[in-house]
Order: sequence, then C-alpha cells, then structure tokens
Amino acid sequence: MTARPQRFDLIAFDWDGTLFDSTALIARCIQRAAVDLGLPEPEFERAKYVIGLGLRDALEHAVPGLAEDRYPELGLRYRHHYLASEHELSLFEGSLAMLEALKARHHWLAVATGKNRVGLDRVLASSELGHLFDGTRTADETRSKPHPQMLLELMREFGVEPERTLMIGDTTHDLQLAVNAGTPCVAVSFGAHDHATFAEFNPLFVAHSTRELHDWLIAHA
Repeated sequence: MTARPQRFDLIAFDWDGTLFDSTALIARCIQRAAVDLGLPEPEFERAKYVIGLGLRDALEHAVPGLAEDRYPELGLRYRHHYLASEHELSLFEGSLAMLEALKARHHWLAVATGKNRVGLDRVLASSELGHLFDGTRTADETRSKPHPQMLLELMREFGVEPERTLMIGDTTHDLQLAVNAGTPCVAVSFGAHDHATFAEFNPLFVAHSTRELHDWLIAHA
C-alpha cells in the first residue's frame, strides 16, 4: 500500500517559465510576428507579460487594437518563429530531478498550460517527460488562464479536493488561476513576471530557483 502524500495529492505545473526555460524566446517571437505584419514591435516586458495565456488572448494583450481578422495571421507568424527555434530550448536545470522525486513520493503530477495541445504534446515527446505526468490540460481544449476550468477538470479527473491540490507557476495568470479554482499556489520568480506582483495572491512560497522549489516541495508538499 502506497503512503498518502504529506499535504497535496495533485501538483499542477505551468510549463513555460516554470519548468521550461522559454520565456525570452516566446517574447521575442511575439515581437517578430508583429514586425512581420508591419506593426510596431511590442515592448519586451509587454510581450513577456502575456506568457501563460492562450495564444489568442496573449496576442490580443501584446498587440492590442489589431483588426479581428488579422489575429490568426499574427498567430501564424508567431508559430513560424517559435517552431524555428524551439529546438534550442530546454528544461530549467533541476526540473527533471524534481519531478522524479515528486513522482517517487506518489503525488499525481499535472501540467496546466497556455500552450495548445499540439505544442504541449510535441514538447513532452521531445523532452521525454510525458511518463511523469498523470494529466495535462491546454488552453485550446479548456479555457485560457486565469479561468479555473483546466484546474477544475484536473481535480475532477483525479477526485482531489482543492485544498489537496497545488498550482505552481511563474505568472500572475497562474496564481489567479489557483485563486479562481480555490487551490493553494506556489510561485517561481525566474519566469515571466516580476515576483513583486505575487504577494496579493498569497502564495505559500516564492522560489527563486528550481533547487529552492525542489527543496520546499520535498519539505512541505
């Protein structure tokens, strides 16, 4: 008989900027896509802020005021630039060891991401991490963050109460998702958003490195 996890049965991770070191590339690709369409280049901080949202919501925030029928074109240019460089990306150092340690403690692990299903499946296959996750949700098959649908679906899938579910992410979108779903959250400061903005969401912990996150989870999750 396996032991019940200490505090959380289900731990859901954001992907980009939390497990995967992709923040800068995503922001640059949004900038390049705008320039391709003859639009002013969004400021890097503005482009970085939208990471974690579904692509359409992200582009509408990063490049506001564009005619509705041009957002699909902007999305295509973003995907063009991202796919051309995706092979350069990697997990944050220590992410694999952290996930394996949590799996060994019998937590259910999940991904709740603003990526689309095709993109997440591709990166899970290339990183060979798919076997570590018991469930995944993407913005195109549920709702974009901070709507709680993806977390609510994961909790229903595993029969886990909100108080025994933990959301981990690098943006206020992730933390607001947790608040909206009624779950505790942990933030990481090495992704897309300034950690000074996290306080209003009352995270249990703010990790400044994957090592800090690993140690906190082993001690408290």
